[in-house]
Amino acid sequence: MKKYLSNDIITLRAIEPEDIDLLFSWENDPEIWEVSHTLVPYSKYILSLYIQNSDKDIYESKQLRLMIDTTEGKTVGAIDLFDFDPYHSRVGIGLLIYAPDKRSKGYASAAMELLIPYCFGKLNIHQVYANIETGNKISFALFEKHGFKTCGTKREWLRTDEGWKDEVMVQKINE
Repeated sequence: MKKYLSNDIITLRAIEPEDIDLLFSWENDPEIWEVSHTLVPYSKYILSLYIQNSDKDIYESKQLRLMIDTTEGKTVGAIDLFDFDPYHSRVGIGLLIYAPDKRSKGYASAAMELLIPYCFGKLNIHQVYANIETGNKISFALFEKHGFKTCGTKREWLRTDEGWKDEVMVQKINE
């Protein structure tokens, strides 16, 4: 039997309590704080509460995090739905492939191939969107590959150690 959120490359699965150490290391890595808009570390306690509450329906929590596992069962990242708005039928997508040696292996693209039809089909979403810092060419290419179009630029939107950066909003409309 084929799993709905699985393909030949990855499986998207719910967060498990056993993921706490992995989430703790990801969420507390300052190298990715800029893309995740994080300013302070997370405690294991806060992350454990997040995991405990991850059983809430997306309509209640307005968010969903799915872990990205390879066919070998190795967790390489996560893909998030956030700011879920059922009235306007839209949701944001965020994606992380954590380890640099796991990037550019097709995992992110495979996750998008599963999550977009899930959003449009199961959640009956009209549009999905993402916010991408203009210097993140790899992320921009990923979303463009999956049919996302630029719909606007937020100038000097992100304060970074290097100064202000623009952020592009991309969206894909279910037509």
